[in-house]
This record gives sequence, structure tokens and C-alpha cells, in this order.
Amino acid sequence: MHEAEENASDDEESEDEYDDESGYTPDTHSREPSTESLPVTTIEDAPTTVVKRASVKPVQVVRRTRLPAPTVSMQNISIMSLLRNNVGKDLSTVAMPIALNEPLNLLQKLCEELEYCDLLDKAAMTTDPVERMCIVAAFAVSAYASTIYRAGRKPFNPLLGETYECVREDKGFKFVSEKVSHHPPVMACHAESANYVFYQDSQVKTKFWGKSMELMSTGTVHLVFPQLNEHYTWTKVTTCMRNVFSSSRYLEHYGTMKIHALSSRHQCELQFKESGYFSSAKNEVVGTVFAPNGQKVMSLSGNWDKSLQRFHESAPNALEVIWRARPNPPHHPEIYGFTQFAVELNELTPDLHGKLPNTDTRYRPDQRMYEEGRAEDAEREKQRLEQKQREYRKVLEQRGEKWTPQWFDVKSEGGDQVWRYKGGYWEERGHFKKVIELW
Repeated sequence: MHEAEENASDDEESEDEYDDESGYTPDTHSREPSTESLPVTTIEDAPTTVVKRASVKPVQVVRRTRLPAPTVSMQNISIMSLLRNNVGKDLSTVAMPIALNEPLNLLQKLCEELEYCDLLDKAAMTTDPVERMCIVAAFAVSAYASTIYRAGRKPFNPLLGETYECVREDKGFKFVSEKVSHHPPVMACHAESANYVFYQDSQVKTKFWGKSMELMSTGTVHLVFPQLNEHYTWTKVTTCMRNVFSSSRYLEHYGTMKIHALSSRHQCELQFKESGYFSSAKNEVVGTVFAPNGQKVMSLSGNWDKSLQRFHESAPNALEVIWRARPNPPHHPEIYGFTQFAVELNELTPDLHGKLPNTDTRYRPDQRMYEEGRAEDAEREKQRLEQKQREYRKVLEQRGEKWTPQWFDVKSEGGDQVWRYKGGYWEERGHFKKVIELW
């Protein structure tokens, strides 16, 4: 994702270039004001199938609910002084102070898009291609839900060669990501479970327009259900930070997202609506599922921060909830607006000791210092890491060499060049060789 709050970014030269098992709630009424009086059913009302999880032995891990320190203050930072000379420019070339960050990075942000992976398990057990498309659409929308309280911060930018893994026995997936390119900055990821494979490469470009900042994501998201012989693709919509210089700044996601089922040939078109002066709608999403012949077979409506419902045009009042966002922790202002899942992403739990490569984000010292509230130490360490990487790139240039990513390489798919996982990571887990010293 998502990258919804991946706002002001900067290049590594300045090194700041610049997602629980169930998403459902017991109540059977939509939380949308416009539909409170309408009859609503939920997918969980229907008979369920036991979902197969990845064949790994469950490990009991007690996960944290808070960060080591409260949110670092931005009180002494003037965003206006940083941006006023950069209207219309790509902010990947603008250095930003570390206090504008949140203690996650772009590799972890890709993993955060899997917060509602229970939807993928449900889709994998669904044989009806229309129903499955609706669930996939809900998953695509759910990737934006975690951004609702995160308009003021941006993720850390990974160093070239930095990696991140996330193994969640409780959720049934294992995930690995890597920064594969510096110019342009590209992150690649790959997740797999017993039921699905999820992968993408991501590059975010940012532009400042005076009172707003746009983030445009390139790259394609891929979702494969091997047992169903089905492959879905979609691209992300534009994210915009409004009221950049105000304490009331907020994020909007807008544009058209088209989801393609490459085998069944069904399509879904989701419209993330931009709010306007004369519109009371906020964070609204509407969509249509099309059969291979182009006929409309299902309609969708909801809000990217709340829920998504489906209904037939012939019975628009009979809404069926596909997905509902979990509420943020009540103390979210103290944890950068994170969801519980986001709080867990940078935690170094005991089961990980001796398993991770030295390039894993959890070992990155400036991000760890920042998470601990040591902003000044983190700023100095960040500058040291930037300089170290610049020197390493110079050595490679002098040798006439280029950095080769460890776990991903470029493949041609449908005429596009995509970064694909090349294998080997999980086989080497716990026995990684030190290929590069990033820190």
C-alpha cells in the first residue's frame, strides 16, 4: 500500500525517498449513515469452510500493543519552510528531517497491505467467480484502511539491499521484501500461504502543489490462487495529503482501480471518490463487477476506512457486508496512528533471533532509535548510514559493477517488466551469509 501516508519523500542521497484474522464485526448493520435503516447481511452468516493454513507449526508469540516510546513531536518543524520552494517538483530529491517519519519503512508498508489476509483465505475457498471478485475487491480496498490517522508522517526509505520478512503462523502467510533499485527507487515483495501467492513491485512519485501533496504509485499488484488457476491484477489509486500546512491535514485516495481476473475474464472497476466542497461523502468507494461479456453482475459500495458492501442493482437496499475495518487502538495518537497490526511489524520477537539476515529492517539502527523516541540520535545515525551507502555505490562504480538484488529479479509478464521472487530465502533462513554490511 500502500503507501497512503508515504508523503514527503526523498532520495537516498538525502535518504528519504521517498498492509488479526477477521475483519468482520458481530453486528449486522452497516456503519454508513446512508444505509443504517437498510437490511444488511454479512458473509459470515453463510456456511463457512475450514480454511487451510500454511503447513508450519504454530508458535505462541505474545505481541506488543504499544511502541517503546510515544510519537515523536513535530512541534519544532516548519513544513512550510521545507516545501514552499518545491511547488510542482518530485519530492524524492528533497531532504526531510527524521521527525517527519513514522517508525516503519516502505518494505514493511507493503506487508501492512496483508492485514486483512483472511479475505484472501475466504476468496480461495470460493468457487463462484463473481463472489470471489467481490472479496478480492474488498481486500484491495482494505489496504487503505490503516492510513486514516497517518496523514502527517512518512515511512523510512530502505537502503539498497535492505530486506524485511514477516512470518505469521496465526495468519497463515510468510512474506519477504527487498529494495531492489535505487534509481528509480523500487521495492519488491512476495508473500505466500497454502491458499494464495501475493506479489508486487512498487515505486511512489510525489509532487507538491502548494496546499496539497500527491503520491502516485506505479507497479502492479498480483494475486494468484493456484488451486483455482486464477490470477488477479490491479494498480493502485492516487493518494493526496490535503491541508499540508494545517494541523487538520488529512489523506484522500482517489482514482479508478481496475481489477482483472486473467482466467475467468471477470473485471471489477472501483471508483475511489474525491471529496468536494458540495459533497458530504467522505472516503467513498463505489464499484461494479462485470462478467466476461461486459454485463454488470454486481455492485459495490462503501468507504475505504470503514467497510465494503455488495448488492444487486435489482435489490439496492439488500446490502451484504464483505469487509469491515477494525477500529484503531484507542491510544493511536501515541503510536503514530498505527493499527495493532502495524505496531507489530517492527517488533523483534524472541522467535526471530538467529533467523533473520543482517539486512533485515528490524536491525536498522536509525529506525530502531526513532521507534525508541531517540530522534536526535536517529538523525545522526541516519546521516551515517546515508554516507556509508554513498561510499559503497562509489566503490561499485569504480569497479564497473552494479548491485544485484539477493531475492528478486526482473521477469517479463504480459509485456511488462516486473520484479519477481527468485526463491531461496526460506531455504537459507537461519543460515544467511553476510552479503553486504548496511549498518
